Amino acid sequence: MSQTVRTRPEGSGQALSEAYDTALLDLDGVVYAGGDAIAHAVDSLATARAGGMHLAYVTNNALRTPDAVAGHLTELGIPTVASDVITSAQAVARLISEQVPAGSRVLVIGGEGLRVALRERGLEPVDSAEDEPVAVVQGYGGPDLTWSRFAEACYAIARGVPWFASNTDLTIPGARGIAPGNGAAVEVVRIATGAEPQVAGKPLPPMHRETILRTGAERPLVVGDRLDTDIEGAFNGEVDSLLVLTGVTDGAQLLAAPPRHRPTYVDADLRGMLTGQPEVVEAGDGFRCGGWTATAGADALELTGEGEALDGLRALCAAAWTAAGEGVCELDGGKALARLGL
Repeated sequence: MSQTVRTRPEGSGQALSEAYDTALLDLDGVVYAGGDAIAHAVDSLATARAGGMHLAYVTNNALRTPDAVAGHLTELGIPTVASDVITSAQAVARLISEQVPAGSRVLVIGGEGLRVALRERGLEPVDSAEDEPVAVVQGYGGPDLTWSRFAEACYAIARGVPWFASNTDLTIPGARGIAPGNGAAVEVVRIATGAEPQVAGKPLPPMHRETILRTGAERPLVVGDRLDTDIEGAFNGEVDSLLVLTGVTDGAQLLAAPPRHRPTYVDADLRGMLTGQPEVVEAGDGFRCGGWTATAGADALELTGEGEALDGLRALCAAAWTAAGEGVCELDGGKALARLGL
């Protein structure tokens, strides 16, 4: 896939909720954190929906069913039905169904979300390597998933059964902090077997395909907080993206982003869906956005001016990404970000 290397965030004269027909929203760190709605999320999503934008919720977490996710969002004040939710469990179930006969047994190392998704595709979930499965699927099963479940996966894989994973996120956010995610569990089985799974979730194409099939989006906008899943997934799908700074990504990580991790737009939170986006323009040897001008010095990124902090961050992105080209910016952006309070 050949794509133009992004060297600055884009501007938009239209509100993003008007420029795109469907928002493909990540959940953790975007809509909620620790189970509670993030500030401005409920009102922003209601306004976008009232204006005609279709909202779809796309998650790599394979534990909960779409019904459960929709119920949680509705409780938070975001009316949602199960068909609005797309999970990595659904994506991996489709991937498996395309490679095995209908009615096949699949060994499940994970939770109810995987079981429901497999049944939806006409496959039979089983719990033991002795049940003669034709595939193994591994997804996040919650903090109480026992070591014996990983052993069942290893027994089946050692017999030549193909292995699938819903996603490989190493971490998952929770109310008390960052915990091991499905990717950490996948590493346990990988080390024990030496095998490699077929992976469906973000940022890989099967998840994007599942999302487009289920939503029918023609002008989708991916909205996320993670560069290595949400933004890279948009890059792989060749669609635009909005990074919100309510989750795991900070300013330093954004400035150092390689091309596949550079979002189309950057904003503080989901209110960014409801507005246009300021343009970043060349200004001499640097880049200007709002009242800020950013340049790439010999050893560090430099920032002059004053104004909205996000405009300064956008200008810094342009200076950093232009200096990096197809690589990673190694210039120190610490002082510039400190000026912005980021």
